[in-house]
Amino acid sequence: MALLQASGSSMQVTETPIPGVLLLEPKVFRDARGFFLESYNQKAMAEAGIRGHFVQDNHSFSARHVLRGLHYQVRCPQGKLVRAAVGEIFDVAVDLRRSSPAFGKWHGVTLSGENHKMLWVPPGLAHGFLVVSENAQVLYKATDFYAPESERTLAWNDPDLGIRWPFEGTPLVSAKDALGRLLRDAETFP
Repeated sequence: MALLQASGSSMQVTETPIPGVLLLEPKVFRDARGFFLESYNQKAMAEAGIRGHFVQDNHSFSARHVLRGLHYQVRCPQGKLVRAAVGEIFDVAVDLRRSSPAFGKWHGVTLSGENHKMLWVPPGLAHGFLVVSENAQVLYKATDFYAPESERTLAWNDPDLGIRWPFEGTPLVSAKDALGRLLRDAETFP
């Protein structure tokens, strides 16, 4: 993993083992009143290699043990800039680009309202998260609009992926997510 610094910005950028997936750590300015940070700065994002045009912001609230995902769109693929504003999540990206050296690999990070980290998940990857705190509010910017006819779900518990979700028992998933496909049966990207 390489550490990059967007010049003139207050953002530290770390490359992950999956090409294009970046961990972003904004500089947090704290004082007796609380804190301030830039959660998005177009110039800093471009310097980090994130040049997508964001068209939609999403906000979810979930209780402990809720697992959302692994979602992606086959047409109109979305790049996502994800952060937990409140609470803590284990955020996961799975590479579905057959041309990638990391095809079929996953990477997970802890995002929280405490650490202020963000994850850039480029188009061509599936994305999901597990709430590990009492509850969490997750915000993410998307580079394309939600297209339900194009949405696909990868099985969160695919044994070939072997994602090490940090929970005991069974997570709470939607009916749609419970029917996610195994990677070997899923639609992927060139």
